[in-house]
Amino acid sequence: MTHILVLGGTAFLGREVARQAVGAGYDVTCLARGSAPPPEGVDFVVADRDEDDGLATVAGRRWDAVVDVTLHPVHVHRAVRDLRTEHWVFVSTANVYEAGAGLDEGAPLVEPFAGERMSGMEEYGPAKVACEEAYRHSRTTSTLARAGLIGGPGDESGRSGYWPWRFAHPVDAPEGADRGLPEVVTPDDPDYPTALIDVRDLAHWLLRAATQRLDGAYNVTGPSTPLAQVLAAAAEAAGGRARPRPVPPARLAELGVSGWMGPASLPLWIDDPALRGFGTLDTSRAVAAGLVTRPLVETFRDVLPHEEARIGGRRCGLDDADEARVLQAT
Repeated sequence: MTHILVLGGTAFLGREVARQAVGAGYDVTCLARGSAPPPEGVDFVVADRDEDDGLATVAGRRWDAVVDVTLHPVHVHRAVRDLRTEHWVFVSTANVYEAGAGLDEGAPLVEPFAGERMSGMEEYGPAKVACEEAYRHSRTTSTLARAGLIGGPGDESGRSGYWPWRFAHPVDAPEGADRGLPEVVTPDDPDYPTALIDVRDLAHWLLRAATQRLDGAYNVTGPSTPLAQVLAAAAEAAGGRARPRPVPPARLAELGVSGWMGPASLPLWIDDPALRGFGTLDTSRAVAAGLVTRPLVETFRDVLPHEEARIGGRRCGLDDADEARVLQAT
């Protein structure tokens, strides 16, 4: 039997990896703080990786593969020091690259983070580079999966769920507006390159990488897709209840609307030329190694119930008041 250790395993990607591994018949252990319940069928170990001996309870076993999603280099240093495995699978990020378009795995990386724990998102890419280096220099093979934006069921960021939710819940048209199909505020940037990978597809490929012991770096994300097609897929997933109202980026900025994340934002897009390459990664190496991604409309349909059930505010997107305000102003 294949024995897999997931460092994490109770939230989003780690949880999906563990769930699929159990479904494949593997013996799965998840190590995490225990802030969320683990998937059914796993051996769950409560531990804190911030502690120097946080891996002590699993250090005595030999693993066929260890899957790690950490942000912090100190966690990787301790894993390499304390664990015995035939193969590492580390979930890195496209943020490891310097700016550019169409980048493959040999493109220049940002400088590695020199500290042990990142303290802000500006350190995210450099911290992941440092984590990659630690696994690359370990005693065994390692898959370094440079993931793009991850979405799908369980996405708490709201980035993959906002657009289908908003197309399913347009606000009332402002006074004097065309009373045809309701409109949704969108960036007037139809060719903006977007790449999104469904968490289920990424998890499936990570397990493939684990069992086949794929060595080296791989760009793992969905195909580059123009924003106009992404929005069309979101509208289709929502049942065609609304149509886009494209607003020029400069006008959005005047109205206090930003891109990507945060209050009053529009996800899957950002008005920054230096970041347009994020959605154009060359994924041919991962595809040759078995990466298969589902259509965006399927991801959007499946994430919509999660958004419908969301309790509390979203971490991105426009609330109804801001949506109505921008529609009225444009």
